[in-house]
Amino acid sequence: METNSVSSLVIFFLIFLVMGSEMWEDLILKAKNGGLDVIDTYVFWNGHEPSPGNAAMQQFTQKIVGMMKSEKLFESQGGPIIFSQIENEYGAQRRALGAAGDAYMNWAAKMAVGLDTGVPWVMCKDDNAPDPVINTCNGFYCDAFSPNKPYKPSMWTEAWSGWFNEFGGTLHQRPVQDLAFAVARFIQKGGSYINYYMFHGGTNFGRTAGGPFVTTSYDYDAPIDEYGEPKYGHLKELHKAIKLCEHALVSSDPNVTSLGNSQQAYVFSSGQGNCAAFLSNFDSNSAVRVMFNNMHYNLPPWSVSILPDCRNVVFNTAKVYIYTHTHTQVPQHISTVLSSVVSSHRLSYCHKVGTQTSRIQMLPANPQLHSWETYGEDTTLIEDSSTFTAIGLLEQINVTRDNSDYLWYTTSIDIGSSESFLRGGRKPILTVNSRGHAIHVFINGQLAGSAYGTRVNTRFTFTGPVNLQVGKNKISLLSIAMGLPNNGLHFENWNVGLGLVQLDGLDQGKRDLSKQTWSYQAGLKGEKINLVSPDKISSVEWSQVSAITQNQQPLRWYKAYFDAPRRNDPLALDMRSMGKGQVWINGQSIGRYWLANANGNCGVCHYTGAYRAPKCQRGCGQPTQRWYHVPISWLRPTQNLILVFEELGGDASKISLVKRTTSGICANAFEHNPMVANYQIESTTSTQKMLHQAKMCLGKESCKLAVSNSYFGSDPCPHVLKKLSVEALCSD
Repeated sequence: METNSVSSLVIFFLIFLVMGSEMWEDLILKAKNGGLDVIDTYVFWNGHEPSPGNAAMQQFTQKIVGMMKSEKLFESQGGPIIFSQIENEYGAQRRALGAAGDAYMNWAAKMAVGLDTGVPWVMCKDDNAPDPVINTCNGFYCDAFSPNKPYKPSMWTEAWSGWFNEFGGTLHQRPVQDLAFAVARFIQKGGSYINYYMFHGGTNFGRTAGGPFVTTSYDYDAPIDEYGEPKYGHLKELHKAIKLCEHALVSSDPNVTSLGNSQQAYVFSSGQGNCAAFLSNFDSNSAVRVMFNNMHYNLPPWSVSILPDCRNVVFNTAKVYIYTHTHTQVPQHISTVLSSVVSSHRLSYCHKVGTQTSRIQMLPANPQLHSWETYGEDTTLIEDSSTFTAIGLLEQINVTRDNSDYLWYTTSIDIGSSESFLRGGRKPILTVNSRGHAIHVFINGQLAGSAYGTRVNTRFTFTGPVNLQVGKNKISLLSIAMGLPNNGLHFENWNVGLGLVQLDGLDQGKRDLSKQTWSYQAGLKGEKINLVSPDKISSVEWSQVSAITQNQQPLRWYKAYFDAPRRNDPLALDMRSMGKGQVWINGQSIGRYWLANANGNCGVCHYTGAYRAPKCQRGCGQPTQRWYHVPISWLRPTQNLILVFEELGGDASKISLVKRTTSGICANAFEHNPMVANYQIESTTSTQKMLHQAKMCLGKESCKLAVSNSYFGSDPCPHVLKKLSVEALCSD
């Protein structure tokens, strides 16, 4: 029998550059506890490429493979690496390039296979991957995917758990019921391998966020959130259910039977008597009652029920039995606040079925960041070895080499005393066209205005009146890049920076400044003298922050010190009082921050129907990202330096350090429809629970409670199926 049902692996996609190495062990353990089997990670070619071209790529690939071989890490050597990937989502680019794209793809595949790792190679999202390379699927759904040869396994290398967020955009949330439905659909169609992108999203520390405009947070609505806290209860039960079916899944292709217009049964069986069934309802509007194996089953809309023995339902993708609710950002000086916070929410979530709730709440805090000082970035051109002049406007990345987000464009214009606007006329209008991504306009050192692009429209125009005086006037334009492009062709042709500068309203009419001589300075003075270093003696004079300096002063540096909290709870900075800039802790970059409010359509989100990124939006009218993850490993016991560069103006004294805690978990269990956790234990009157709201559990990390009449009293509703709702409340 020819089959592509090789194995039933649920795996975990992890990008180690978006988290500290100190988090790896904890995250891997949590992933394993969530039912995952394998780790997948990137080796970033774009972060290591010494020069463009195939030769450099081949040398780099050979080096990485050689390092793995020397440590005997490939499965063929007895190691843990079971396969490798070459290239990433190259199919669209290959088709656009035509014959050249085909030639490169075939070269890359041949080069990789020739390294003789003894394990398979895959290419994702490229149907033309040549043998023996396996082509794979990436996307929100992959049940319609088939490999390009029948002897290749069906592999889902990126099951998108959510989507990335962009400054100024809404937060994307994928209902967990739909994600579980997508995974079950893939497995029931004979899928052999699933890789979550992401299972833990992490943080784009430093200037690693791309896009452009992608937020510093890369939470991705992942099952393990940015702070390393799991919210994967529903998926954990899904993974258990799939693994109960594994012997049947790997023994045959599915036998598909229609159960209705939009309902089907996928049955897997083996010669040893193993049988597993997946009952699916693709109707996004209506629940149905179907007959299978002479028994009736209720299928909610847009769901799959899993029957590991072809009889008992142990899991349905639309029924959520475990909820993690009230994720709370708590000020460090509050130790007993949780009990009062949770009281208003008690059991309010435990009675819901079909939704998973994760709530974030900020509580008022007294900042523990002491002795704020400030220093003003010089807005005039500083002549040094890095400053140069050129005729016309240069492309930004070619000047900065991406070593800084910032590039100063500076020129001057002479204004004669006879200009009409000097005698009460309308001020001249400055127009600046930018190819991205933000700009601050200074006239004689004073801020005249700012303008920004978006991810959809990176190009934008600044237009505004400017104050000019008799004599020479200095025009300084600070152009800001918000990350490099993350997909598409010919990145070298993706321009950033200024394209046209024009002054209108002079007696002579419009004046094009674009082609005159400009001075260029890459980066900020504070970057050049390394203000962010916690150990370097500062060469600038810092002054105490006052009400005057806090009054929306642009281009200012701020610093303060704080002691590390006693507990090891996940930490974040609340930057709600600031505008836009970057922040460092002890010399390490947290990343870009921007308190731009989210614009979008935050309507009702329902799990049914095909998911796309615009479907379930939240956070309208609020900053896209307000909290910024602070790795605990970056902190010293005392005298931790926080340093902020603020572009627009804000109140640094109101920045606060907060901690993230889980204040409660809800779980439900039903008679005759047990959770996978207690399947094969007992399915009627006794349930073994992980979390309990009972006096005997107070103060304990875990406890068990038998659910029986002797504990709860006599049965008040004989002959009626019961539901048990349990809520565990956590406090310091």
